[in-house]
Amino acid sequence: MAGEDLSSSELAEPPLPPLTREGFADVQHGLEDAVREATRRQGISRWFWGEGVCLLALVRLSRARGEQDPAEVAAFMDSFRAAPPVLEHVNNLAPGAALAELHRRDPRPEYRSLLDACLAWYETAPEATRDAGGALEHWPGGVWADTVYMAGQFLLRAGTALERQDLVSEAERQWIAHAELLQDEATGLLAHGTHQGVRIPCHWGRANAWFALSGADILAVTGSPEVRQRLTLLLESAARRQPEHGVWDVLLDDAAETRGILETSAAAGLGAALLRTAALSEDEAVRGRLAAAGERAVLGSLSYVRDGLLTRVSAGTILQLIPFGYSVIRDDRPQPWGQGLTMEALAAWRETAHLRKEIPA
Repeated sequence: MAGEDLSSSELAEPPLPPLTREGFADVQHGLEDAVREATRRQGISRWFWGEGVCLLALVRLSRARGEQDPAEVAAFMDSFRAAPPVLEHVNNLAPGAALAELHRRDPRPEYRSLLDACLAWYETAPEATRDAGGALEHWPGGVWADTVYMAGQFLLRAGTALERQDLVSEAERQWIAHAELLQDEATGLLAHGTHQGVRIPCHWGRANAWFALSGADILAVTGSPEVRQRLTLLLESAARRQPEHGVWDVLLDDAAETRGILETSAAAGLGAALLRTAALSEDEAVRGRLAAAGERAVLGSLSYVRDGLLTRVSAGTILQLIPFGYSVIRDDRPQPWGQGLTMEALAAWRETAHLRKEIPA
């Protein structure tokens, strides 16, 4: 288009080569330990979305390794017994996913109390606005793909822990309602969000990762044909656009303004979703394509881990109205969601070890 601003794209650092399967196998356990330790050093204290991503990922990685749930996750929840968390935005639901996982294995009254508070906010809070079709808004007047992770993981896991099918069904309903608004019919990719009811055609990588991660988990629980169809459409589209080194640009559809500006947390999240969805695929050819792309994304993103911290992670990103807006988000410091999505990738790699037998090295 006329007037494109390529100033950020032209300064993008070149990509790093991905890890090899054999090289990763040699360092896997130590890398997992380093990422977990670096996450602990960074601190997890706020009842907020980045921390929620880390908490759930810590649980998933520990369980994938056959270990007990991390003590720091329970300690985090215990720290809110005397002073309950402030719930004022959908992002405050994110820690509830790990809370539900703890309660499922070790039911406690204090866990149930916190779960009930989160459910009450979701169901009755004036800040929890819905659009005309019932999709939970991220902000009034805006539906974002991020929401189906921040709220959806909580609803899915609370429904499982509390044996409430209505909550599981609500997680699925919200995912589909968001897909109907945000998924591009031609490409299958997800727009980041809507603004005043209008879908903004910026297919931000991390938004697609949030959406795909939640979709893979919903599919595993419900087997929903519509979730399977829409999720596969998204992931096959992302796989076709994936570079050989495995890490996508910050926008997935080759926008000139963000070309070459890589976003590692999106690759980690998409890699985890690709592997998990591949493991659930009923089509051998689809399973092979998704698994191969998932492996490239995981090994590509892990090459950016330094001293346990994922580098080149974009900061918290609000909906941008033009592609250039995504080219100027800072990515020069570690972020909790980067750590969490790295651990999601590491957990998914372990969970889907059997797929490696089907993917040529």
